[in-house]
Amino acid sequence: MSLMNSSRSELTKQFTTSIWWILAIVLFVYVGMTAGGLAATFGALATGALDSSAANGPVLPAEVLPPVIYSLATAVGYVFPLLIGTLLVTGEFRHKTLTPTFLATPRRGVALAGKIVAGVVMGALYAAIAIVAAVGPGAGLLAAFGVDAQFGQSDTWALIGRMALAFVLWALIGIGIGTLVRNQIAAVVGVLAFTQFVEPILRAVGAFVDGVSGVTEYLPGAASDALVGASIFTSIGTDADLGLGWWAGGLLLLGYAAVFLLLGWLFSWRRDVS
Repeated sequence: MSLMNSSRSELTKQFTTSIWWILAIVLFVYVGMTAGGLAATFGALATGALDSSAANGPVLPAEVLPPVIYSLATAVGYVFPLLIGTLLVTGEFRHKTLTPTFLATPRRGVALAGKIVAGVVMGALYAAIAIVAAVGPGAGLLAAFGVDAQFGQSDTWALIGRMALAFVLWALIGIGIGTLVRNQIAAVVGVLAFTQFVEPILRAVGAFVDGVSGVTEYLPGAASDALVGASIFTSIGTDADLGLGWWAGGLLLLGYAAVFLLLGWLFSWRRDVS
């Protein structure tokens, strides 16, 4: 089977199950509500509509609000392409459909490449959903408080493009993890534990302990924030700064994807399946 046919087969598998649109709905609602709520709050504080004395944290100036609000698509939504990439592979192990997949595509490199192509498509799709969810209500509510949405600036569109790239890279990391960790429950629990607990705690510690931030800036979430170029977590002081340049963050995130895919190929993908 050719790469094109393998990719088409993988996408058919994705879109004939319900998990992709369930995650897409949760992503849209989660990012949209977060962006809308924070845009209204920070917009009101920045313009004086809400007394700044009511704030328990820093009041962000109006000019930095649009990128911070828009970047919520990746800052809080990156776990969704990571999960869909992981499920794209582990679902085959769980439901024991990998054997017919390999029978249809005996060249396992082509089979894995087909999943990578499918991951790029799913990452781009989830990026579009998250960006609409963040930029739509975020820009609307900022404008309602008189804050410039900055759509006339090239930096804003560059930010949106880098967010889309980040989503694709997270999907590829998920495929690599799913290839390496065959057990679906272990892979999903590991992904959620690291992204929602381990890394946030380490980055919070790095913001207050000298020397730790030099290590935590190389973690995947920090690399993603650096690639995007803005993050709510750095803006409100959860992290010291964005650390790496956007290009370095992108290369580091790509490196994570490459390492997981290579390890999965060497230690799991080529093994016998039942």
